[in-house]
Amino acid sequence: MSWRAFAEAFITLVVIMDPLGSAPIFISLTAGRTPGARRRAALEAAGAAGGVVVVFALFGRLILDYLHVSVESLTIAGGLLLLLVALQMLRGDDMAQPNTANIALVPLATPLLAGPGAIAAVMVLTRRYEDAPGMIGVLLGIVAAVVVVAVGLMLADRIARLIHPSVIQLLTRVLGLLLAAIAVQFIVDAVKIIAVR
Repeated sequence: MSWRAFAEAFITLVVIMDPLGSAPIFISLTAGRTPGARRRAALEAAGAAGGVVVVFALFGRLILDYLHVSVESLTIAGGLLLLLVALQMLRGDDMAQPNTANIALVPLATPLLAGPGAIAAVMVLTRRYEDAPGMIGVLLGIVAAVVVVAVGLMLADRIARLIHPSVIQLLTRVLGLLLAAIAVQFIVDAVKIIAVR
């Protein structure tokens, strides 16, 4: 195993997935759920994000080439999806009801954790470390980063118990605004790359 590949993959993904930054969004999206349901959502989100990143690490270029999709197009799509989530947060829509879609998968796992940035990063890393030790290092780095993300989200559950529901509602609106800005930035960055080609 290549320790350099491991370290690079681990540090890159932890920075991009940003478990500390994702924790408040996780709290707001899982408001009203039981602690057990929050823990399950944290594990599902981290596991699904890890699965998506591993698939793109191994087969990302083949998938995008087969579909004739560029990384920039994927980034724009992820930005639009995040923008929809941000608008729901700003409007105060309840995204944590049992009859809604599983928020652990969308938007937490993807595009928030395993978003265009994480996908592009692992595709670059697997191209850089194409030999077997390098590939093993990258994959183990992904696993280690996913464990850190899962722990970060599970600790968010403890923080949520100490926060009053009205504070979570305020936090949801503020984070919705920030998430909208992140989504727009995804789109702007992708458009700039396309424009210079």
